[in-house]
Amino acid sequence: MRYVRPLMQVGPARPDDAVVCGWCWFSHVEVLSRDAPPEVLPVSAMSQDDLSRFEGPWDRPEVMGILNTTPDSFSDGGRHDTLAKAVAHGQSLTGDGADILDIGGESTRPGAAVVHVEEEIARTAPVIGALRAAGHSGPISIDTRKAAVAQAALDAGASVVNDVSGFTFDPELAPLCAARGVPVCVMHAQGDPQTMQNDPRYDDVLLDVYDFLADRIAWLQEQGVPRSNIIADPGIGFGKTLDHNLALLNRLSLFHGLGVRVLLGASRKRFIGTLGGAPDAANRAPGSVAVALAAIAQGVQIIRAHDVAEHVQAIALWRAAVAHR
Repeated sequence: MRYVRPLMQVGPARPDDAVVCGWCWFSHVEVLSRDAPPEVLPVSAMSQDDLSRFEGPWDRPEVMGILNTTPDSFSDGGRHDTLAKAVAHGQSLTGDGADILDIGGESTRPGAAVVHVEEEIARTAPVIGALRAAGHSGPISIDTRKAAVAQAALDAGASVVNDVSGFTFDPELAPLCAARGVPVCVMHAQGDPQTMQNDPRYDDVLLDVYDFLADRIAWLQEQGVPRSNIIADPGIGFGKTLDHNLALLNRLSLFHGLGVRVLLGASRKRFIGTLGGAPDAANRAPGSVAVALAAIAQGVQIIRAHDVAEHVQAIALWRAAVAHR
């Protein structure tokens, strides 16, 4: 099998034969395989079927603001664990420019334990309902692996389901999402949060993650979720070493070949602290923004972030200075 990665570029000097992909364009692709060295080819050498997967109407990146209602998340655990604090933070993230709110009641940090369904619902559904009651009209995502939690969240006003297990944890979750007609985010993770950082290994992390997501997208479609309602996340930091994370980031544009929107969730992750000299997760906003801008330069459509204001400002300036046309 061969894998086609568009070599994304930005800026006004665009060749006539370039393929436009949102705010990016490309005139060449990198062809990858498991048994041959990479090869760079012009788009003229590719079939229309190969190229059509990369075309999209997206005109700007979106920012998904993180709202953890947990006591033990790796970066902000306990800061928004009451209804009043969570609602206030959600409103603050929206004011800072978040396009989507992602609300989670179960920590997925390395070593985190599974939270009982009733507890997870109690942490999330009332927050979603209160935000809607307060007038929030934008998309709200429920970050959960469990169908019962997703159902309660959707009933309370959520409109997206974000599953870090790639819809492998609860067999009832995908049919629920299909029946409710909501967009879903399918993420790659090797193992569960309790074990995922125990010596993760891959044959080829880039291609292994791609194959997993391609398989899950096909399966979700079989369950009744249309491709247009699917978002893919390569799962930075979920069962991956620093080198694995960098290999994925270096060739992120490969994931556009899945034919769905791509989300990156690297905000405040450990590798940013390691490379950026920031052991305290709260001090990793500059590194998180740098990774986000590198991803956007490869056409990633959604950035999941803790520090929304910083990301929104950086993206606005990046678009004005680099991607303006």
